[in-house]
Amino acid sequence: MSRARSKARNCAVQSLYEWQISGNNVEEIFKQFLVERNTTKFDTEYFKELLFGVVENLVQLDEQVQPYLDRPMEEVDPVERAVLRLGAFELIHKPEVPYRVAINEAVEAAKLFGADQGHKYVNGVLDRVAQQAREVEIKKRR
Repeated sequence: MSRARSKARNCAVQSLYEWQISGNNVEEIFKQFLVERNTTKFDTEYFKELLFGVVENLVQLDEQVQPYLDRPMEEVDPVERAVLRLGAFELIHKPEVPYRVAINEAVEAAKLFGADQGHKYVNGVLDRVAQQAREVEIKKRR
């Protein structure tokens, strides 16, 4: 696991959270984030891929995650919502990232930014998304 990619994921979670709460233009949020951060400490290209990938695929991601939620997506805590969307994006659109890495990174982001036990919720939901999105990879692992 690359530290630069882990930090890129954390930046994406923070930016997605801001986008969800403020409704501001994602391009502006991205640019502002780059100005305010030391970009040598994280993979800025991966950050951009994740942020814009989630926003561009939002409807599909929410449809993939919703069956595993106990409430509508919009009622999920905003931090956990951002983490779930990011984790689902990696599981569905980034097959080069092992499913266990995608889930673990999402859980760690939920621990860092989310509610006290939010990481458990994220883990449970993304594990079920992975069963669907990465069925072949999971079967190979067994």
